[in-house]
Amino acid sequence: MNVFDLDSALVRDYERFARSFTKIRAKDIREQVESLYSSDRFWPDPLISINPRFERGESVRKLVREGTLHESTARVFSIDGTGITLHRHQAQSVAKSAAGQSFVVTTGTGSGKSLCFFIPVIDAAIRARATGEAPAPAQS
Repeated sequence: MNVFDLDSALVRDYERFARSFTKIRAKDIREQVESLYSSDRFWPDPLISINPRFERGESVRKLVREGTLHESTARVFSIDGTGITLHRHQAQSVAKSAAGQSFVVTTGTGSGKSLCFFIPVIDAAIRARATGEAPAPAQS
């Protein structure tokens, strides 16, 4: 199936659905509404984007060697025994978290924002367990 044909079909179906709710009898209002529908204001062209290449950051193994992450964290974040390499923004987030600093991550879809937060959370849990820290009570 051609994705552009699918997009056109979806827009046509949605337009038919959106217009099915009312029948405008007043000619002047009907013409204004028709003009708005015809302007493509409600049916923009599809947005096509390709994920950019994000700057390479450190590997999880390197962050372990530097003491930023616990050794066991590298085992969690590995593929076939090889620690993953992070994007720069991910490595920066992990480093800020390890230093006790607050951070905000703003980057596009598919950039790996989740790892910016998962790695520090998992690392904190691993470190807590390694030091014998009692688990926090469950929140209700």
